[in-house]
Amino acid sequence: MSTIVNAHSAEPSSAEPHPAAPLQPQLQPQPAVAPSAAPGVAPKDQATGAGDGLLLYMRRQAASAPRYVLESLVFALAAWVPTVLGIALRALLYRLVLRMEGIAAIENGVRLRFASGIRLGRGSYLDNGVYLHACPQGIEIGEQTFIMQGSVLHVYNFRELPHAFIRIGRNSLIGELNVLRGQGGITIGDRVYTAPLVQMLAVNHVYDDPTRPMVEQGITAEGIVIEDDVWIGGGAIITDGVRVGRGAVVAAGAVVTKDVEPYTVVGGVPARLLRRVDAATAAQEAASRAAGTAKRRVIHL
Repeated sequence: MSTIVNAHSAEPSSAEPHPAAPLQPQLQPQPAVAPSAAPGVAPKDQATGAGDGLLLYMRRQAASAPRYVLESLVFALAAWVPTVLGIALRALLYRLVLRMEGIAAIENGVRLRFASGIRLGRGSYLDNGVYLHACPQGIEIGEQTFIMQGSVLHVYNFRELPHAFIRIGRNSLIGELNVLRGQGGITIGDRVYTAPLVQMLAVNHVYDDPTRPMVEQGITAEGIVIEDDVWIGGGAIITDGVRVGRGAVVAAGAVVTKDVEPYTVVGGVPARLLRRVDAATAAQEAASRAAGTAKRRVIHL
């Protein structure tokens, strides 16, 4: 972590894993990847003319040209339709282009790319303005998980990174205007809640060589793991290579650059331990709150 900074911007150690977020024993560091002439574009994908540019655009949108045509047609027919009628129409037609278990609710104005790599669990919800780009290993959203307005879940891996994906467990909520960049893999467990403007950035730029532009030095991507029952406050940033342990709380505005132990509260820039979450601490804080309430009542009287 000392030789890289986060780019513009990994499996929960729960006792009860679920299909939406299969477990791995540890984060999988990925070596620096040689960059292309243009940031984020592999050399073999460089466009040399108008025709090549059109093909390059299509490769950035779907798994193949026929898939691009199919997905574009389905979205043109149904993506714009408002109200519950649109949700019902999309629940029917979108099965042609993505994997949907049971009924998932997708609002109008949701943008989906590489839809063949998207799996939506039963009862999941995509709010207005959500953008999912699932290339190459996909985006999986578990049962009863909500992705709220304006959030961006972006795998967008065209450098052949081996662990690029986003997987979210059951009964979780990704708050408004969150940004998840999954080039190194992001795995989020069950019952994870994020407040608005949270960022999880599983990719870094290498910048060690002062004689070369940063965009020519490649990237690294280690991955991010958010275990079960985590709460992440508004505006917090989780950087690449971090694991947030089960039951942890990340304070609003924190920048997390190191692993967070289970059942702890961290905050600050960079984030540091504020306290532990345990029965003794909870009892002490409850007593303190009760004493404060009693004092306020006395003052009021």
